Amino acid sequence: MSDFRAQRMPSPDGQGIAKSRWERAWSAYTKAVRPLTDPLAEPLRPLILPIARGATFDLVGFWFVWHTAGGFEGMQSQLGMSRSAVYRRISAFRKVFGEHPDVYRFPGVTIDLDTVIHETAGDTPKP
Repeated sequence: MSDFRAQRMPSPDGQGIAKSRWERAWSAYTKAVRPLTDPLAEPLRPLILPIARGATFDLVGFWFVWHTAGGFEGMQSQLGMSRSAVYRRISAFRKVFGEHPDVYRFPGVTIDLDTVIHETAGDTPKP
């Protein structure tokens, strides 16, 4: 019997089969409850919007740190984040931006890792 732990999947979602089924079920659910929740959404918007903005800013920062710290392992080793904390942020990022932070690219944003590495180490970046 082979040890399946050695066969890594490309992502924590594996091939995404369960996720796609869940997304279809969630879509059907939201379509069914939308007529009931939409009338409540407008009065609650002033309360929810500041919270949503703050959470989005946090996720943008998470994306930046993900790329500058070296992804999952870097966030654990350099920042001391637990596996569950990293997975929670990945999940939240996917819910908001629709993709894994490793794959997602913010339009117009690039990260110069050489500069980040040299400046973090106190070196002068090479031109």
